[in-house]
Amino acid sequence: MKLGNMSVPGECARITPILSRVGDKWTVLIILILSERPKRFNQIRREVEDISQRMLTMTLRGLERDGLVARKVYADKNPPWVEYRLTDLGQTLVKPLFALCEWAAENCDTIEANAARET
Repeated sequence: MKLGNMSVPGECARITPILSRVGDKWTVLIILILSERPKRFNQIRREVEDISQRMLTMTLRGLERDGLVARKVYADKNPPWVEYRLTDLGQTLVKPLFALCEWAAENCDTIEANAARET
């Protein structure tokens, strides 16, 4: 099977870590939250229910490393603060993630009913 200029599953070793990153539940929520506007760490933490400070820090670092999120330090503020925003690359992920969330919302009743039948 061809996917763009890649052969799948021949290129799975390259695609798998990317899908793991963008398919992680915390990543999805953070990307969607940052799609509204740039936000500070604690703003994100309040909006992503049940995420620990450590997990939020690790997820934001990974997204920054992968070029999906940019971190800006405002050292001139008192006290200094940090803001996170989506990069241009991160913005390209918003539409597919919203589509996936819409699909899940539209089909969750059917999926849950199917799963309940199997138990």
